Amino acid sequence: MSSSPATTLGVLGGGQLGRMFASAARTMGYDVIVLDPDPYSPAAHFATTHLCAPYDDPLALERLAMGCAAVTTEFENAPSSALEYLAQHVPVRPSSEAVAIAQDRIREKTFFRDHGFPVAPFLAVENLEEFQQRAHEIKYPAIIKTARFGYDGKGQFRVETPEEAVIVLSTQPGLIPAVVETLVPLRLEISVLLARSPNGQTALWPVAENRHQGGILDLTIAPARIRDELASRATRIAVEIAERLQYVGVLAIEFFVTGIDTLLINEMAPRPHNSGHFTLDTCITNQFEQQVRALCGLPLGSTEMMKPAVMINLLGDLWQKAPPPWEIVFQEPDAKLHLYGKKEPRPGRKMGHITLLANSANEALEKALRLKAALESGSGKRNGAS
Repeated sequence: MSSSPATTLGVLGGGQLGRMFASAARTMGYDVIVLDPDPYSPAAHFATTHLCAPYDDPLALERLAMGCAAVTTEFENAPSSALEYLAQHVPVRPSSEAVAIAQDRIREKTFFRDHGFPVAPFLAVENLEEFQQRAHEIKYPAIIKTARFGYDGKGQFRVETPEEAVIVLSTQPGLIPAVVETLVPLRLEISVLLARSPNGQTALWPVAENRHQGGILDLTIAPARIRDELASRATRIAVEIAERLQYVGVLAIEFFVTGIDTLLINEMAPRPHNSGHFTLDTCITNQFEQQVRALCGLPLGSTEMMKPAVMINLLGDLWQKAPPPWEIVFQEPDAKLHLYGKKEPRPGRKMGHITLLANSANEALEKALRLKAALESGSGKRNGAS
């Protein structure tokens, strides 16, 4: 028996975020159609239907348009043409315009700057000749970031001088268009996660504190160990961004904290976010259930946090030659293991995460660091390392 469109939701993208969205939606009584070209898509395990086709495949898009009550995306690089086509037939949340801004660093940073939101000084690089004329307009050292498809530290290069920037831009294939941004004296990174409904209702989770390794998120500490005033200022900026975009869905804003609590926006993600995975285990409404609620125009749920938590990312490096010793995780009664069902562990690939709960953020961090070290050590011993 086929489901009616009124009970079916669509999602572009079948990675771990699509998987957790599909799980939440199915739990809430919806059927889910996932469009993803990967036959081993993690989200396919929870989807009612997996359309294994390119994101711009006309037949697959028609199936989504005709068979779904609403459609969302789990990643910001979905083709804007696909979102625009779908929006002619069903609600698409977030909008194709919001996604298009987020998927292009030049548009994103220009949007922030033009609307008075704080960002580090940057230059947009559309062609090398123009940049050579303007290269001295910002301070160095700087970081070059490709405008599109760069994530988890990919497509980024640190440069010490304008001359070095010109060399990198002229020798790295596909790097232009790009932004060249002054490197700020980073003290801390935080992220604000919010949800906004079609009628403008907004719900905010506690601000999170993030630690990265090699450009990839390593740990998230929630709530962030920062002053209340700084947290309030960051959430106020995030809400203003969502309102400017007329955003509907779950939105993450990443901030750099410099000096004495100066905030600079790094980037935004128009979807649930890696730094919000702690909400699965310690918030009344997690980010994926909230994504379903916003998509369907339902009232947003409570974001109250029941206990402080730390999220540990599990990358493919941990597997090496054998699966990690998960018994170490299960021996910790306050740990929650989430694996994403990916077939092939590769260095830097996100394979899962662990959430540690405790009575304080510092206690949760201590537990997380101990568990992380034990897991890495146990994995090495299992593989014959000394």
